Amino acid sequence: MLIVRIAVGLVLAYVALLILAWLFQERLAFPAPRAPVPDPTRVGVANGEKIELLTKDGTRLAGWYLAPQTVEDGSALLWFYGNGENIATIWPIVREFQPPNAALLVVDYPGYGGSGGRATEAGMYGAADAAYAALAARPEVDPRRIYVYGRSLGTAAATYTATHHPVAGLILESPFTNATDMARHAYRIFPSFIVRLSLDNLGRIKQVRCPVLLFHGTGDRLVPLEMGMQVAAAARGPVELVLLQGSGHNESYAVGGNQYRNKVWAFVR
Repeated sequence: MLIVRIAVGLVLAYVALLILAWLFQERLAFPAPRAPVPDPTRVGVANGEKIELLTKDGTRLAGWYLAPQTVEDGSALLWFYGNGENIATIWPIVREFQPPNAALLVVDYPGYGGSGGRATEAGMYGAADAAYAALAARPEVDPRRIYVYGRSLGTAAATYTATHHPVAGLILESPFTNATDMARHAYRIFPSFIVRLSLDNLGRIKQVRCPVLLFHGTGDRLVPLEMGMQVAAAARGPVELVLLQGSGHNESYAVGGNQYRNKVWAFVR
């Protein structure tokens, strides 16, 4: 009887975990760290300005727009960061990685940083649409010369943008295949049928025809290199794969250094 009770207790506990995972999976995927968006001029970014956008459902988004440092061909870079980031934490990287010839726009996703709303997959895509429209409307930007960058979770926003809007090129760093595969990799105790999120990089990359530049750390344990390789292999257009030797998931900028940055610059040129 004791063994039966223990077994029943374990089953009930597991079912409770399944229900919690079903209900709160968006909170796991979108931790949504809050922080005010810094004033670019106060942190030494003279070509930057704080902006506000509205999504179609009225959610207010906070962001940065960085004017091009040299006016050449109207190029622009739309930046999507990872799930535990926001503008307040990554602005030094954005400043260093902005191609001199290109404008740059980055917004906090709904629920993140200084933006309103709630962090959801649909909300992230709505933010992507609003950010693309705002960037394309800038008089110094040529809509035919918009490049999109996405890192980690941001790769889902980037591939979404590349399949819903005209883009000149797509830059992905540490892309995963989809939410189901990530859940299977990170939470093996749970069956895949409980995953409600899509985040389907693998499906969307098959619709992308523009050039793709893809970075992945060889030591990435959070998003395995194999996933990045699958995404690269599925792309229909030209792909350049850059392996960041020994880099873990959150070490790519430090390990890649100027080589990483110069690759991005050359691609946008």
